[in-house]
Amino acid sequence: MTQSSDRKSGDAGEVFRVFLKLGCTSFGGPIAHLGYFQNEFVTRRKWIDEATYADVVALCQFLPGPASSQVGLALGWRRAGWKGSLAAWLGFTLPSAVLMVAFAYGLRSAGGLAHAGWVQGLKVAAAAVVAQAVVLMARKLCPDAPRASIAAGAAVVLTLFAASGMQLVVIAGGAAAGVLCSRWFSAEPPILAGHIPERRGHGFVCLGLFLGLLVLLPWAARVRPAPALLVADGFYRAGALVFGGGHVVLPLLQKATVARGWLGQDTFLAGYGAAQALPGPLFAFSAYLGAIIAPGGWSGALLALGAIYLPAALILFAARPHWERLRRRPRARHLLAGANAAVVGLLAAAFYSPIWTSTITEPKRLALALAAYAALQFWRTPPWIIVAVCAGVGAVGFG
Repeated sequence: MTQSSDRKSGDAGEVFRVFLKLGCTSFGGPIAHLGYFQNEFVTRRKWIDEATYADVVALCQFLPGPASSQVGLALGWRRAGWKGSLAAWLGFTLPSAVLMVAFAYGLRSAGGLAHAGWVQGLKVAAAAVVAQAVVLMARKLCPDAPRASIAAGAAVVLTLFAASGMQLVVIAGGAAAGVLCSRWFSAEPPILAGHIPERRGHGFVCLGLFLGLLVLLPWAARVRPAPALLVADGFYRAGALVFGGGHVVLPLLQKATVARGWLGQDTFLAGYGAAQALPGPLFAFSAYLGAIIAPGGWSGALLALGAIYLPAALILFAARPHWERLRRRPRARHLLAGANAAVVGLLAAAFYSPIWTSTITEPKRLALALAAYAALQFWRTPPWIIVAVCAGVGAVGFG
């Protein structure tokens, strides 16, 4: 990769230190992460100007994958090339990933904790967090009748038909519906100002790797169903299909792990609830799952974490050289708008099953979930406080 003339020189160690600090302190989810990045890199350190930062954010929100982590990859690349990208990812992801693996080891060593009261409290916290995510995403991504209808249709299909691969069909169908229904949108999907300098070189190589692995990993896992290949396949596909926000990874990972019998629903949701209390990216939840399902613990965590992030990195660097042209094409923006609306339906279906059906099984759990949702939505209580309170209430009341 050739370096852009406008990019300041820096070293990977510097990038790692800055992102490690952010990985330890960035609570609040991906939107909050982007605010932390803006303050750190635009306002304080002046590594990038406001317009270019806005364009980086627009690109990463357009693509599948965890937007805040992709922004970190792009900022690291601008500062110190590919080493900077790797350093940014490691620094931002490492704190939450280590904590999630430690939590997994705690559950594994204790044994039988999946039905403990405090674990059930974590599941209630996860239900409240996902409910809030559905509401917030619906407001943002389904602002009119056509997009709300796409979301509702996606939820109906996924609730009635839970076959493997149906999520991909629904997202593709939503994208097509976005083009067909775009004339009735209340507002056009926006084009942000700014400019990312175009790079020539490895974009098509990254795109080829992204698509090749998306096809070859499932084939290899069927031909030789070794545990490592199955994990790599499931987590890579989950990372490749995440549109609209980090919470969307929940149903994808549920299909890749719980549906295969690798762990129980209670253990899955307990880890997801615990992830809400941590700083850094929600995708670190994959490290917890890898440590739970793989006999090697740490090796499984590293494999799952690398597999779920790899497609996000490949598609980011594949799209960068073509972003200036792509974002100005109405059809591309309508495709994305329809896909994002379908993603809202996907998350709503996942909220009903398995979250609601396996968690809200008695009135006191419903009461706790409603209180947690109100605190999140109306009182803007930080998620880590919700998680701690729900775990405490669960330990006392659900034991």
